[in-house]
Amino acid sequence: MFLSRSVLGFIFLSSLLLFPANSIRLFKAEDESDLFMEAPVYQNGPHCPVLAIHSVVKHGSCPQNVFFHFIASDSSLVVPTQLTRIVKSVFQSLSFKVYVFQKKLVSDLVSSSIRQALDNPLNYARIYLADLLETCIQKVIYLDSDTIVVDDIQKLWNINLTGSRTIGAPEYCNANFDKYFTSDFWSSPGFSKVFEGKRACYFNTGVMVMDLGRWRQGDYTREIEKWMRVQKDKRIYELGSLPPFLLVFGGDIEAIDHRWNQHGLGGDNLVNSCRTLHPGPVSLLHWSGKGKPWVRLDAKRPCSIDFLWAPYDLYKFHGYSRHRQLDGFRFDSL
Repeated sequence: MFLSRSVLGFIFLSSLLLFPANSIRLFKAEDESDLFMEAPVYQNGPHCPVLAIHSVVKHGSCPQNVFFHFIASDSSLVVPTQLTRIVKSVFQSLSFKVYVFQKKLVSDLVSSSIRQALDNPLNYARIYLADLLETCIQKVIYLDSDTIVVDDIQKLWNINLTGSRTIGAPEYCNANFDKYFTSDFWSSPGFSKVFEGKRACYFNTGVMVMDLGRWRQGDYTREIEKWMRVQKDKRIYELGSLPPFLLVFGGDIEAIDHRWNQHGLGGDNLVNSCRTLHPGPVSLLHWSGKGKPWVRLDAKRPCSIDFLWAPYDLYKFHGYSRHRQLDGFRFDSL
C-alpha cells in the first residue's frame, strides 16, 4: 500500500528553529545527547505489510512505515547536522531526512504581520515543499511543530483528495472570512473576485494533507508568491503566511474532520491566553497562537491544556511533573 513513489512524509518545522528567541527553548548544545531522553523503540504490528515525532510513532499502527522530512533554516542557531544528531540520539530507529530551507527564497517577499513570530521566513517553507523534496515524493502530511497526534496517523494518510484537489485540511465555513483580509482587498473588484463562485472557508495551514504531484502541476508555489508580491505593494492582509494560501486554495480543499486539528490552543494571536479543548473527539492538538506549551511549562506558568503536551516532551530539563493529574484526567495516558 505504501509505494516508493508515494512515500508517507511528515514535514515538521522544528520547535528549535521555527520561533524567535523569545519563543524557543534555549539551551547549550555542546553535547546534544544529554539534553533529551531516548524514546522507546516503536515497531510495526504483525498486520503491517511493509516496513510529531514521539506522538506520531507512539500512536501509529505502523510506525516503521513513517518517514519524516525535517525542514531546517540556513540561518538557525541549530545547524542541520546538529539537528540530525539530536533526532538520531532520541529516535534511534527513525527514518528521516533534514532539508535546508534558504531564507533568501522569501526574504524579499515576507511582509510584516500582526505578530513577529509570523514573519520568520521558515514559516513560509511549507510553500516550497514541492521544490525542496525529491520529485518522487508525491504526497505528504504537513504538521507544524506545535502539534501532537493522539490517533493513528495512517487514518489521516488514507484520506482521499477527490477530483483535482491538492490540499486536505479541516475547514471552517462559519468563521468571519472578512477578517483575514483588509478593507482595501475587499473594496477592490480585481482582488476580491478570486473568491467568486467559491464558499469562503477558513482552513489552518498547520495540518495539511498535500498532493505534491498536483502542486507541481499547478505551479502553486509561484501562485502564492504572486499574492505575496501584491501584499508587499498593496497591504491586503495582516496574518503572515496563511492569507496567500487562502487566496489560492480557499473554497477548494478536501474538508477533513475537525478532530484532526484542534487548533488555537496557544491562545489569542496577540495575548498569551489560556484555552480549553473544543467539544468533540480529538485526534490532533495544535498550540497555534502566541503561547507555546514548552515555553509556559519551562516558565512554570502553564495553562491546563499544556499538560497534554508534557508526556510527549522528551527534553530532560523541566520543572514540571510528567504525570500530573488535572481535573481527574490522566494526561500521561494519551
